Amino acid sequence: MYLNSFSNLFKLTNRSNHRISSWDKKGRNNDFIHVESKKTATLAEIQGPGIIKHIYFTTILQNPLDFRYGIIRMYWDHEENPSVEVPLGDFFGVSNCKVRLINSLIITINRGALGSYGFNMYFPMPFSKHAKIELENQGPSTLGGIISAFWYHIDYDKLNEPLPKDTGYFHAFWNKEKLTKISERIPVKKKNVQLWSGKNLTGEDNYVILDTEGNGQLAGLLLNIDNIAGSWYGEGDDMIFIDNDTWPPSIHGTGTEEIFGGGASPKHEYSGPYTGFHLIENFDYSGNNGMYRWYIHDPIRFKKRIRWTIEHGHANNFENDYSSVAYWYQNEPHKKFPPLLPIDERIPRLPDNFEQIWSECKLTTTEVFLRLSSSKSKYSTVIDRSYQDTLHDFMQGKYQIAYENLKKIRKKLKEKSEA
Repeated sequence: MYLNSFSNLFKLTNRSNHRISSWDKKGRNNDFIHVESKKTATLAEIQGPGIIKHIYFTTILQNPLDFRYGIIRMYWDHEENPSVEVPLGDFFGVSNCKVRLINSLIITINRGALGSYGFNMYFPMPFSKHAKIELENQGPSTLGGIISAFWYHIDYDKLNEPLPKDTGYFHAFWNKEKLTKISERIPVKKKNVQLWSGKNLTGEDNYVILDTEGNGQLAGLLLNIDNIAGSWYGEGDDMIFIDNDTWPPSIHGTGTEEIFGGGASPKHEYSGPYTGFHLIENFDYSGNNGMYRWYIHDPIRFKKRIRWTIEHGHANNFENDYSSVAYWYQNEPHKKFPPLLPIDERIPRLPDNFEQIWSECKLTTTEVFLRLSSSKSKYSTVIDRSYQDTLHDFMQGKYQIAYENLKKIRKKLKEKSEA
């Protein structure tokens, strides 16, 4: 069974290819759905056996908070509890609601116009009897941006033979610790600073990425850190306790940047096939940072249980906001996930004037749309380029820069209309 490899290109099989999408069933071009506030949309129900190979979605200038308001869930073979339950943005590699372009083998994020992006996921997701994918909108307004539209594709293979008995089912779990707990062994004067002498010989205060049971293997990690404390935060080692591990763990790293393939203390964003520091908000490491690692060639296996952890600063001496998505495969049934955090605890730190900036974004976009629809419009290419780049800044979380430029653009539009 070839689940996801280049051999798919030359190995001829009896599989058939299918897609479920948001195409307009009336034949028009309204190829999107609306997911209203407090509603859940069923994106797909598929009879097995099969393998989902690719999931895509896009919106136009959505409220960045929709990335945490929306919850994607996946159920395999009529299970009661979801195998995937993750905020929409995090599942597709968006760290703390701030978009960055990603060019990896598993997730790609590609820029479009009008503050839109194409979000793509390539983890293979096999199922034997049935697959169900849902999107819940827990936010206060219709999900999907300024025109409240959500486009999507789900591409899959239908199989003419049962899945092999050794097939693991895809899982994804989101966790968040709003302020990581500093070990009681750390003196006050050594909190939130570079620390070389501290000792961690238990891992008990580490941030927990995943704690589950079963027979399976780790496949990927998205880690988000809002560095509230400031300065270089990344001396935290990953420690992965497998099966009957006590101390030391089976896998022990040497620092955060090593997990994600970087050189010492990365200050510049990068995105590669297997590893990336795709979000580095500030050159001094403060604020938001996002990173990923795909275990495609080297999945980390467990037979009974696994506890996947990482220090927050060496010996856990940094108080910061950590969140993560663990991606893995395992036999069913899986350990039931704890409840998701309430909405107000999921939302990342925002500037005090965020709502004002979002209102300015919507107002400017409305005026741009009016100019584009008018045959007498004097909407110029120069203004359009500035507008597109400003929306990109906004979606990247460069809120104050975007706010000032949005006001300038609206002023130019007014001057053009009066000329």
